[in-house]
Amino acid sequence: MVLVQIGILWPRRGANTVRRMEWNLRTAEQLLVALRAGEVTSVELTEQAITRIEREDEVINAICVPDFDRARAAARSADAARAGGEDRPLLGVPVTVKESYDIAGLPTTWGMPQYRAHVPAEDAVQVSRLRAAGAVLLGKTNVPLGLQDLQSFNEIYGTTNNPWNHARTPGGSSGGSAAALAAGFGALSIGSDIGGSLRTPAHFCGVYAHKPTLGLVAPRGMVAPPGPALPVELDLAVVGPMARTARDLTLLLDVMAGPDPLTLGVAYDLSLPPARHQRLSDFRVLVLDEHPLIPTGAAVRAGVNRVADALVDGGAHVVRHSPLLPDLAEAGTLYLQLLVSGSVARFPIEAYEQLQARAAGLSADDRSLDAARLRGMVFSHRDWMEANSRRELHRHGWRQLFAEFDAVVCPITPTPAFPHDPNPDLLERRIDIDGVEYPFFDQLVWAGLATMPGLPATAVPAGLSPDGLPVGVQLIGPTFEDRTPLRLAELLEPRIGGFQAPQ
Repeated sequence: MVLVQIGILWPRRGANTVRRMEWNLRTAEQLLVALRAGEVTSVELTEQAITRIEREDEVINAICVPDFDRARAAARSADAARAGGEDRPLLGVPVTVKESYDIAGLPTTWGMPQYRAHVPAEDAVQVSRLRAAGAVLLGKTNVPLGLQDLQSFNEIYGTTNNPWNHARTPGGSSGGSAAALAAGFGALSIGSDIGGSLRTPAHFCGVYAHKPTLGLVAPRGMVAPPGPALPVELDLAVVGPMARTARDLTLLLDVMAGPDPLTLGVAYDLSLPPARHQRLSDFRVLVLDEHPLIPTGAAVRAGVNRVADALVDGGAHVVRHSPLLPDLAEAGTLYLQLLVSGSVARFPIEAYEQLQARAAGLSADDRSLDAARLRGMVFSHRDWMEANSRRELHRHGWRQLFAEFDAVVCPITPTPAFPHDPNPDLLERRIDIDGVEYPFFDQLVWAGLATMPGLPATAVPAGLSPDGLPVGVQLIGPTFEDRTPLRLAELLEPRIGGFQAPQ
């Protein structure tokens, strides 16, 4: 397999050369420099992106709802605005959007066949912010049914394949966005995350993603159909940026971040603190590669160690153990219970009563994750309040830990991208970790490490597995100090390789 690193294709000066160059794998930052210098137009970038999608997406199936006519019109408008002296953060840059975001005039189905005709009349907040920043929206990217899988397939749009190996998943639920970025279908994308849905696809496809601090980025308009787009903050869930470099993540987060203008935005302005450090040698980092609830596969452990070695080589202070770390087993169990309690609350009453009967049959001595999930599915309000109180204790523990450390490095999932698994019963699925099978959803405990307390986490590429698949890790940072893990990701990028494109 031939690999192309993002810097190799930067064009040489000279009009004749520039016009023939391939722009699709450039960073958004590089595209903006070229646009401002007049080396390329938004129309040219958009036409190249559309041509690439039409040529290559038949086998990847990342772009499930193309919007090429409006993209071309937006590109022409961007060029006219720039010619008139305007300059906005993403003016003229082609991007994609996860299918679950409302875009006026396009279907929002969340992969659910009964809503294939659901077409919102208004843009989601983040779509509006992309447009205001001057981005050119190429279309929507594929998702799993109801966003409830670590894969991306549904009856409406079919299966999205991993650009590195079409027999494997790109992850979910933002799998279409990650696959699009890896394949060069737009410079940026936006997704969402409650069970690793930004970070896992980034890990599987070799791109970057950032799960913001809970509450930092307004999610209105990222709502399951046919629900109205209300300014509601869902427990655990966030929306966030995806890109091919850490600096592009920061660029896009600056466009996305901020309160909803209908609620907190009435009274508050956003002022994120700067990164704690600018030099790698100043960072204090805790590195984790073992979890008490699930093993870490050898390929992922090697990726974590590559990052740890890069930190040490850069002069950072690195340790492998700390008594300040909250209990990982309790954190994993608590996360899965909070996760499933929110999902099952919307089940029909008959299904809920069946789960209650199953939970009542559990032995009091059964402390397995399967049992914990089942108990969480039938939480009473009193149960949920108790779990939420335990979460606050964990948040306090993380605050104490981040008084001594600046970031935590750990896996996102225990393995690289796994083969497509179409089994509709998610509870019957298994994940193979170095030849041993484990319940499919047990792998979520690593993603939940940041999600349960609402911490920011940046997914970064950390090389390839022996099978030639991308391996990523996450950099977890302190609450509302999103710029700290993002800056650490930027400093690590030249030391661990960054994005590589499969060809």
